[in-house]
Amino acid sequence: MTREHALLESAPDTAAGNTVSRRAFLAASAAAGGGLMLHLTVPGTAFAVPSKSGPGAELNAYIRIAPDGIVTIAAKNPEMGQGTKTTLPMLIAEELDVDWKNVRVEMAPVDMQKYGPQFAGGSFSTPMNWDPLRRAGAAGRQMLVTAAAQTWGVSPSECETSAGVVRHKPTGRTLKYGELAARAAKLPVPDLRTVSLKDPKDFRIIGKFTGGVDSPAIVQGKPMFGIDVTVPGMRYAVFQKCPVFGGKVVSANLDEIQSLPGVRKAFIVRANDAAAHGITNVDRLQEGVAIVADSWWAANKALQKLKVKWDEGEAVNQSTAAFEKRAAELFREAPQKTVHKEGDVDAALASAAKVLEATYSYPFIAHAPMEPQNCTAQVRDGKVEIWAPTQFPANGRTLVAKTLGVDESDVTVHMVRCGGGFGRRLSNDYMVEAAWIAREAGEPVKLIWTRQQDIQHGFFRPGGFHHFKAGLDANGKLVGFRDHFVSFSGADGDFANSANITATEQPARLIPNVEFVASLMPLNLPTGPLRAPASNALAFAFQSFFDELAHAAGRDPLEFLLELAGEPRVIPPPEGANRFMPVPGFDTGRMRGVLELVAEKSDWANRKSLPKGTGKGIAFYYSHLGYFAEVVQATVNPKTGFVKVDKVWVAGDVGSHIINPAGGINQVQGAALDGISEALGQAITIERGRVVQSNFHDFPLLRMNQAPPVEVHFRITPNPPTGLGEPALPPAVPALCNAIFAATGKRVRKLPIDPAELRSA
Repeated sequence: MTREHALLESAPDTAAGNTVSRRAFLAASAAAGGGLMLHLTVPGTAFAVPSKSGPGAELNAYIRIAPDGIVTIAAKNPEMGQGTKTTLPMLIAEELDVDWKNVRVEMAPVDMQKYGPQFAGGSFSTPMNWDPLRRAGAAGRQMLVTAAAQTWGVSPSECETSAGVVRHKPTGRTLKYGELAARAAKLPVPDLRTVSLKDPKDFRIIGKFTGGVDSPAIVQGKPMFGIDVTVPGMRYAVFQKCPVFGGKVVSANLDEIQSLPGVRKAFIVRANDAAAHGITNVDRLQEGVAIVADSWWAANKALQKLKVKWDEGEAVNQSTAAFEKRAAELFREAPQKTVHKEGDVDAALASAAKVLEATYSYPFIAHAPMEPQNCTAQVRDGKVEIWAPTQFPANGRTLVAKTLGVDESDVTVHMVRCGGGFGRRLSNDYMVEAAWIAREAGEPVKLIWTRQQDIQHGFFRPGGFHHFKAGLDANGKLVGFRDHFVSFSGADGDFANSANITATEQPARLIPNVEFVASLMPLNLPTGPLRAPASNALAFAFQSFFDELAHAAGRDPLEFLLELAGEPRVIPPPEGANRFMPVPGFDTGRMRGVLELVAEKSDWANRKSLPKGTGKGIAFYYSHLGYFAEVVQATVNPKTGFVKVDKVWVAGDVGSHIINPAGGINQVQGAALDGISEALGQAITIERGRVVQSNFHDFPLLRMNQAPPVEVHFRITPNPPTGLGEPALPPAVPALCNAIFAATGKRVRKLPIDPAELRSA
């Protein structure tokens, strides 16, 4: 189970259905200065997070209308560049019918009892909030119309709204929202189930290119991120952990460190008994040495002189080379478990006209956000206050409370903008470290990780190995498919975080004979979700092998994928898929639609006219409720094997509306470029239990001169809107690798791409 999927437990309502609970209600009150404040409470419409602090969770959106007509809307979810701080308020503003220029956005406090789940991950923000937040705005609009109608002594049916003004249609009289706010605050609130939503043809905000609400401040370099936070009396801290995960401190030169200029304290942080405190996740406090100083420069200079003797533990025996060797052995043995089976694969392979086998592998990957992990914390009189760039603040609050032995109610977390996250900041290890160090230091501290620490102490995208065997009939149609997946296990012996495969991975449910089996290797390295978790790796292996099958059959890869989709139909989700979150079935018509659209936009039919050494590849993938097909054109230098990505075409179907096209296109382009960056050069390797890579020189991100143009096309369909942060990433990787095959005839079966393997003989 991925960390995003774990967030869904106990969720009773569906993202696809966009229904509002019968217990949903609004509360209205007078705001300071005579305005209107609306409190939207929608129990059960969000994906609830299990909590011992109380049953269930509530999703609350707050709307405040001042007498001058300025509307302040609270943004409930963390912002890390994905745009939710802009798009979610747009939903409310649209139905409230205000002018966007009169909207101000504030980050909501962390309060799951009031706001429900507050996290950024899984591309869930749009499907979670599309219907409830629009209804919140519509309810506010209805109250303002009623207030105007009462003022004039007319029927509300005679009134209409536009850009923050209520107009009486027969007489042309108008009243601004600010003039009506105080009266509206005294009215009974409407039932959210019965409020009228706008006809989409009347949208003035949704669907319009809208700049990010924080963009002006970011362009001006104003302090907004966690690393910018300052509080009175604050010191700076660094924290050195064992290079081998889980290692313990034997001794350190603390006296020498404490004598250095600017250093206030240096001390060993001992890992407490996490299990005794009910902490089972790997982002619990690890052992290490903390240094507190007057400046980060002084703390970091002292860190360079720190000498620690470590007890490295059992993980020191693990390495990338050993994993690769063991995976090869496991492929020759019977698989340890069956993940999914349908039909008779053995019989299908025995009767196939052609059988292909291939082994694919991909490495561990670090998140490497531009802003390294950091957190500011203050512990005073048993109260903990934290300023953190986190994707999951409530989880961090729980973790801090348990670790420090205080009540959750005594821990206050302030959400600040994240300088990237990509799933890394769903884990809150840095928050726990900062709180512990602040308590021991007796004064506020800002903990900042170095880039090396950020890369070497992550929650890595797990590597994996696949041995495929597939059969084609005489017409080149796929009739049988088996995957022996060698992956990693966590402490419980099951798949490690984000190292799993599910029963819905294609071609499951699309052909009659499919079998997914797995063997697991124990792992001491922490793993976790990276943008499009699991999918970002599985898409490379499966979609590359589909391309391999198409070429073996002598068929157009596009034709092969369309045949795999079959006739337009909706395949119901597997039994049990609705246990925590009702999900829609898989729509093969939507799959076909994006494949056909990207083929048209990329001129796929004329790809054979490209010059020698240049090729186009195509791939499709469905993840996070989004349907995406992509074509990549790439050129390979025959002498050096260097890959130049010329262009990417993307076709996506995420439903009926793109709430903010500016942010949506940005997310799709960024996801595609992330995938290309991963394929071209990113790998975390392990030697003696430690991460080898330490900075961007040996863990390279895509450079600006490597970034190709990414052309984005959306296919609008009558389905509830879904998220865009993740689903465009997975198909970019296999589309690139398939383009390399088209250009060179050489198949990429191992990531990252090795130019030496692509050189001409």
